[in-house]
Amino acid sequence: MTRPFRFSAQLSKAASRLDWAEQARQAEALGYSAVTLPDHFGDQLAPIAAMMAAADATSTLRIGTLVFDNDYRHPLTLAKEAATLDLLSDGRIELGLGAGWMRSDYVQSGIAYDRPGQRIDRFEEGLAVIKGLMAEGPFSFGGEHYTIESHDGLPKPVQRPHPPIIIGGGGKRILSIAARDADIVSINANLNEGLGGAETAPNITPEMTTRKVGWVREAAGHRFAEIELHVLVGFCLITDDPKSIAEAMAPAFGLSAEDALHVPVALLGTVDSMVEELQRRREEWGFSYVTIEGPWQEFAPVVARLAGT
Repeated sequence: MTRPFRFSAQLSKAASRLDWAEQARQAEALGYSAVTLPDHFGDQLAPIAAMMAAADATSTLRIGTLVFDNDYRHPLTLAKEAATLDLLSDGRIELGLGAGWMRSDYVQSGIAYDRPGQRIDRFEEGLAVIKGLMAEGPFSFGGEHYTIESHDGLPKPVQRPHPPIIIGGGGKRILSIAARDADIVSINANLNEGLGGAETAPNITPEMTTRKVGWVREAAGHRFAEIELHVLVGFCLITDDPKSIAEAMAPAFGLSAEDALHVPVALLGTVDSMVEELQRRREEWGFSYVTIEGPWQEFAPVVARLAGT
Protein backbone atom coordinates (compact mmCIF):
# COMPACT_ATOMS: atom_id res chain seq x y z
CA MET A 1 0.00 0.00 0.00
CA THR A 2 1.31 3.44 -0.94
CA ARG A 3 0.41 6.00 1.69
CA PRO A 4 -0.50 9.51 0.54
CA PHE A 5 1.96 12.26 1.34
CA ARG A 6 1.47 14.59 4.22
CA PHE A 7 3.74 17.28 5.60
CA SER A 8 4.44 19.09 8.84
CA ALA A 9 6.35 22.25 9.61
CA GLN A 10 8.82 22.14 12.49
CA LEU A 11 8.35 25.43 14.36
CA SER A 12 9.98 26.59 17.57
CA LYS A 13 9.97 30.38 18.03
CA ALA A 14 7.59 33.32 17.99
CA ALA A 15 7.84 37.00 18.86
CA SER A 16 4.34 37.12 20.36
CA ARG A 17 1.02 35.32 20.70
CA LEU A 18 -0.16 36.89 17.46
CA ASP A 19 3.01 35.84 15.65
CA TRP A 20 2.67 32.24 16.81
CA ALA A 21 -1.00 32.10 15.88
CA GLU A 22 -0.23 33.51 12.44
CA GLN A 23 2.48 30.90 11.84
CA ALA A 24 0.05 28.12 12.73
CA ARG A 25 -2.73 29.54 10.55
CA GLN A 26 -0.32 30.00 7.65
CA ALA A 27 0.88 26.39 7.91
CA GLU A 28 -2.73 25.22 7.86
CA ALA A 29 -3.59 27.41 4.88
CA LEU A 30 -0.55 26.18 2.93
CA GLY A 31 -1.68 22.57 3.23
CA TYR A 32 0.53 21.32 6.03
CA SER A 33 -1.05 18.50 8.02
CA ALA A 34 0.65 19.46 11.29
CA VAL A 35 3.06 21.69 13.11
CA THR A 36 5.58 20.08 15.41
CA LEU A 37 8.00 21.38 18.01
CA PRO A 38 11.29 20.10 19.39
CA ASP A 39 11.69 19.58 23.15
CA HIS A 40 14.88 21.24 24.32
CA PHE A 41 15.90 23.79 26.95
CA GLY A 42 17.39 26.33 24.56
CA ASP A 43 15.83 29.23 22.69
CA GLN A 44 12.46 27.76 21.78
CA LEU A 45 8.87 27.85 22.97
CA ALA A 46 7.89 25.29 25.59
CA PRO A 47 6.08 22.66 23.52
CA ILE A 48 2.97 21.92 25.60
CA ALA A 49 1.77 25.52 25.84
CA ALA A 50 2.75 26.21 22.22
CA MET A 51 0.86 23.15 20.96
CA MET A 52 -2.32 24.28 22.67
CA ALA A 53 -1.97 27.81 21.32
CA ALA A 54 -1.47 26.46 17.78
CA ALA A 55 -4.56 24.29 18.12
CA ASP A 56 -6.62 27.23 19.36
CA ALA A 57 -5.54 29.33 16.37
CA THR A 58 -6.56 26.69 13.81
CA SER A 59 -9.35 24.25 13.08
CA THR A 60 -7.82 21.21 11.34
CA LEU A 61 -4.06 21.51 11.93
CA ARG A 62 -2.57 18.68 13.94
CA ILE A 63 -0.09 19.47 16.73
CA GLY A 64 2.87 17.37 17.72
CA THR A 65 6.39 17.03 19.05
CA LEU A 66 9.63 15.74 17.58
CA VAL A 67 9.96 14.60 20.30
CA PHE A 68 9.21 14.79 24.02
CA ASP A 69 12.27 13.67 25.99
CA ASN A 70 11.25 10.95 28.43
CA ASP A 71 13.79 12.17 31.00
CA TYR A 72 12.29 15.66 31.28
CA ARG A 73 8.84 14.61 32.54
CA HIS A 74 7.51 11.72 34.56
CA PRO A 75 5.42 9.58 32.15
CA LEU A 76 2.32 9.88 34.34
CA THR A 77 2.58 13.67 34.09
CA LEU A 78 3.17 13.57 30.34
CA ALA A 79 0.29 11.16 29.81
CA LYS A 80 -2.06 13.56 31.59
CA GLU A 81 -0.75 16.59 29.69
CA ALA A 82 -1.00 14.79 26.34
CA ALA A 83 -4.53 13.51 27.01
CA THR A 84 -5.60 17.02 28.03
CA LEU A 85 -4.10 18.46 24.83
CA ASP A 86 -5.93 15.82 22.80
CA LEU A 87 -9.22 16.59 24.53
CA LEU A 88 -8.93 20.36 24.20
CA SER A 89 -7.79 20.17 20.55
CA ASP A 90 -10.66 17.84 19.58
CA GLY A 91 -8.29 14.95 18.91
CA ARG A 92 -5.50 16.62 16.95
CA ILE A 93 -2.35 15.67 18.87
CA GLU A 94 0.49 13.50 17.54
CA LEU A 95 2.55 12.30 20.49
CA GLY A 96 6.24 12.18 19.70
CA LEU A 97 8.29 10.35 22.33
CA GLY A 98 12.00 9.71 22.67
CA ALA A 99 14.74 8.61 25.04
CA GLY A 100 16.62 11.92 24.96
CA TRP A 101 19.88 12.72 23.20
CA MET A 102 21.08 16.33 23.45
CA ARG A 103 23.98 16.32 25.87
CA SER A 104 23.90 20.10 26.45
CA ASP A 105 20.32 19.93 27.78
CA TYR A 106 21.39 17.43 30.41
CA VAL A 107 24.52 19.34 31.36
CA GLN A 108 22.72 22.65 31.71
CA SER A 109 19.80 21.20 33.69
CA GLY A 110 21.79 18.86 35.92
CA ILE A 111 19.77 15.85 34.75
CA ALA A 112 21.95 12.75 34.71
CA TYR A 113 23.14 11.94 31.18
CA ASP A 114 23.12 8.18 31.48
CA ARG A 115 24.51 5.85 28.83
CA PRO A 116 22.18 5.39 25.81
CA GLY A 117 21.09 1.89 26.81
CA GLN A 118 19.94 3.08 30.22
CA ARG A 119 18.03 6.01 28.75
CA ILE A 120 16.33 3.65 26.32
CA ASP A 121 15.47 1.25 29.19
CA ARG A 122 13.80 4.13 31.00
CA PHE A 123 12.07 5.31 27.83
CA GLU A 124 10.67 1.86 27.13
CA GLU A 125 9.10 1.76 30.59
CA GLY A 126 7.80 5.32 30.18
CA LEU A 127 6.16 4.38 26.90
CA ALA A 128 4.39 1.43 28.57
CA VAL A 129 3.19 3.74 31.35
CA ILE A 130 1.79 6.33 28.95
CA LYS A 131 -0.06 3.73 26.91
CA GLY A 132 -1.38 2.05 30.03
CA LEU A 133 -2.66 5.27 31.57
CA MET A 134 -4.48 6.24 28.38
CA ALA A 135 -6.26 2.87 28.24
CA GLU A 136 -9.57 2.24 29.99
CA GLY A 137 -9.64 1.71 33.75
CA PRO A 138 -7.00 1.77 36.48
CA PHE A 139 -3.44 0.88 35.51
CA SER A 140 -0.58 -0.52 37.54
CA PHE A 141 3.05 -0.89 36.57
CA GLY A 142 6.12 -2.09 38.39
CA GLY A 143 9.42 -1.53 36.65
CA GLU A 144 12.99 -0.69 37.46
CA HIS A 145 12.43 3.02 36.83
CA TYR A 146 8.69 3.68 37.30
CA THR A 147 5.98 2.39 39.60
CA ILE A 148 2.28 3.12 39.09
CA GLU A 149 -0.27 1.85 41.58
CA SER A 150 -3.83 1.44 40.32
CA HIS A 151 -4.07 4.86 38.72
CA ASP A 152 -6.85 5.65 36.26
CA GLY A 153 -5.36 8.28 34.00
CA LEU A 154 -7.98 10.96 33.46
CA PRO A 155 -8.99 12.64 31.29
CA LYS A 156 -8.78 10.06 28.54
CA PRO A 157 -7.69 11.28 25.09
CA VAL A 158 -10.22 11.70 22.31
CA GLN A 159 -8.18 9.51 19.95
CA ARG A 160 -8.45 5.90 21.03
CA PRO A 161 -6.74 3.90 22.31
CA HIS A 162 -4.28 6.80 22.36
CA PRO A 163 -3.11 9.58 20.04
CA PRO A 164 -0.78 8.48 17.23
CA ILE A 165 2.62 7.85 18.77
CA ILE A 166 5.76 8.93 16.92
CA ILE A 167 9.05 7.29 17.85
CA GLY A 168 12.22 7.98 15.94
CA GLY A 169 15.84 7.06 16.10
CA GLY A 170 18.92 5.94 14.30
CA GLY A 171 19.95 2.82 16.20
CA LYS A 172 18.63 -0.69 15.80
CA ARG A 173 17.24 -1.03 19.32
CA ILE A 174 15.20 2.20 19.38
CA LEU A 175 13.93 1.62 15.84
CA SER A 176 12.89 -1.91 16.80
CA ILE A 177 10.93 -0.54 19.76
CA ALA A 178 9.34 2.00 17.42
CA ALA A 179 8.46 -0.75 14.95
CA ARG A 180 6.61 -2.69 17.65
CA ASP A 181 4.95 0.16 19.53
CA ALA A 182 4.64 3.31 17.41
CA ASP A 183 2.08 4.38 14.84
CA ILE A 184 4.62 6.62 13.11
CA VAL A 185 8.30 5.68 12.87
CA SER A 186 10.82 8.42 12.15
CA ILE A 187 14.13 7.40 10.58
CA ASN A 188 16.88 9.60 12.00
CA ALA A 189 20.63 9.77 12.37
CA ASN A 190 22.18 7.93 15.29
CA LEU A 191 22.63 10.61 17.97
CA ASN A 192 24.52 8.56 20.54
CA GLU A 193 27.26 11.17 20.88
CA GLY A 194 24.69 13.75 21.97
CA LEU A 195 25.88 16.51 19.65
CA GLY A 196 23.76 16.35 16.51
CA GLY A 197 26.47 17.84 14.33
CA ALA A 198 28.53 16.82 11.33
CA GLU A 199 29.56 13.59 13.04
CA THR A 200 26.11 12.16 12.25
CA ALA A 201 26.44 12.57 8.47
CA PRO A 202 27.87 9.11 7.63
CA ASN A 203 25.00 7.56 9.60
CA ILE A 204 22.23 8.99 7.42
CA THR A 205 23.42 8.03 3.95
CA PRO A 206 21.04 6.33 1.52
CA GLU A 207 22.72 2.99 2.25
CA MET A 208 22.28 3.40 6.02
CA THR A 209 18.69 4.55 5.52
CA THR A 210 17.89 1.36 3.62
CA ARG A 211 19.39 -0.65 6.47
CA LYS A 212 17.36 1.23 9.08
CA VAL A 213 14.08 0.74 7.21
CA GLY A 214 15.01 -2.94 7.08
CA TRP A 215 15.38 -3.01 10.88
CA VAL A 216 11.91 -1.51 11.21
CA ARG A 217 10.43 -3.97 8.74
CA GLU A 218 12.02 -6.92 10.54
CA ALA A 219 10.89 -5.85 14.01
CA ALA A 220 7.40 -4.83 12.92
CA GLY A 221 6.57 -8.08 11.20
CA HIS A 222 2.95 -8.22 10.06
CA ARG A 223 2.20 -4.70 11.36
CA PHE A 224 4.74 -3.01 9.07
CA ALA A 225 2.01 -2.07 6.59
CA GLU A 226 0.19 -0.19 9.35
CA ILE A 227 3.17 2.04 10.15
CA GLU A 228 3.54 5.54 8.71
CA LEU A 229 7.20 6.19 7.93
CA HIS A 230 8.47 9.68 8.65
CA VAL A 231 11.59 11.73 8.04
CA LEU A 232 12.66 15.16 9.28
CA VAL A 233 14.31 17.22 6.53
CA GLY A 234 16.74 19.49 8.33
CA PHE A 235 18.24 21.11 5.25
CA CYS A 236 15.85 22.25 2.52
CA LEU A 237 16.71 24.66 -0.25
CA ILE A 238 14.91 25.53 -3.47
CA THR A 239 17.62 26.22 -6.03
CA ASP A 240 18.35 25.95 -9.74
CA ASP A 241 21.89 24.78 -8.97
CA PRO A 242 21.64 21.80 -6.60
CA LYS A 243 24.74 20.16 -8.05
CA SER A 244 27.25 22.65 -6.65
CA ILE A 245 25.67 22.46 -3.20
CA ALA A 246 25.64 18.67 -3.35
CA GLU A 247 29.32 18.70 -4.29
CA ALA A 248 30.03 20.70 -1.12
CA MET A 249 27.90 18.37 1.00
CA ALA A 250 29.17 15.09 -0.42
CA PRO A 251 32.49 14.78 1.48
CA ALA A 252 30.74 14.92 4.88
CA PHE A 253 28.60 11.95 3.90
CA GLY A 254 31.38 10.10 2.09
CA LEU A 255 29.26 10.07 -1.06
CA SER A 256 29.28 11.26 -4.61
CA ALA A 257 27.46 14.51 -5.32
CA GLU A 258 24.71 12.55 -7.08
CA ASP A 259 24.17 10.29 -4.07
CA ALA A 260 24.30 13.28 -1.71
CA LEU A 261 21.13 14.58 -3.38
CA HIS A 262 19.41 11.40 -2.16
CA VAL A 263 20.28 11.82 1.54
CA PRO A 264 16.88 11.77 3.30
CA VAL A 265 17.55 14.60 5.78
CA ALA A 266 18.36 17.03 2.96
CA LEU A 267 16.29 18.22 0.03
CA LEU A 268 17.49 20.66 -2.58
CA GLY A 269 16.63 21.53 -6.14
CA THR A 270 13.77 23.01 -8.11
CA VAL A 271 10.17 22.39 -7.12
CA ASP A 272 9.87 19.82 -9.91
CA SER A 273 13.02 17.95 -8.87
CA MET A 274 11.96 17.99 -5.21
CA VAL A 275 8.62 16.45 -6.15
CA GLU A 276 10.39 13.73 -8.11
CA GLU A 277 12.90 13.09 -5.31
CA LEU A 278 10.22 12.78 -2.63
CA GLN A 279 8.30 10.36 -4.83
CA ARG A 280 11.49 8.36 -5.27
CA ARG A 281 12.08 8.29 -1.50
CA ARG A 282 8.54 7.09 -0.89
CA GLU A 283 8.95 4.34 -3.46
CA GLU A 284 12.36 3.26 -2.14
CA TRP A 285 11.93 3.70 1.62
CA GLY A 286 8.24 4.32 2.23
CA PHE A 287 8.61 7.90 3.52
CA SER A 288 5.18 9.48 3.15
CA TYR A 289 5.23 11.83 6.16
CA VAL A 290 7.81 14.60 5.78
CA THR A 291 8.65 17.36 8.25
CA ILE A 292 10.37 20.49 7.00
CA GLU A 293 12.67 22.31 9.38
CA GLY A 294 13.65 25.64 7.94
CA PRO A 295 12.04 27.47 5.00
CA TRP A 296 8.64 25.80 5.24
CA GLN A 297 6.82 28.73 3.64
CA GLU A 298 9.06 28.54 0.55
CA PHE A 299 8.45 24.79 0.40
CA ALA A 300 4.69 25.32 0.06
CA PRO A 301 4.60 24.69 -3.74
CA VAL A 302 5.89 21.17 -3.12
CA VAL A 303 3.25 20.62 -0.44
CA ALA A 304 0.59 21.83 -2.86
CA ARG A 305 1.77 19.34 -5.49
CA LEU A 306 2.10 16.29 -3.26
CA ALA A 307 -0.10 16.52 -0.16
CA GLY A 308 -2.79 13.86 -0.28
CA THR A 309 -1.40 12.16 -3.39
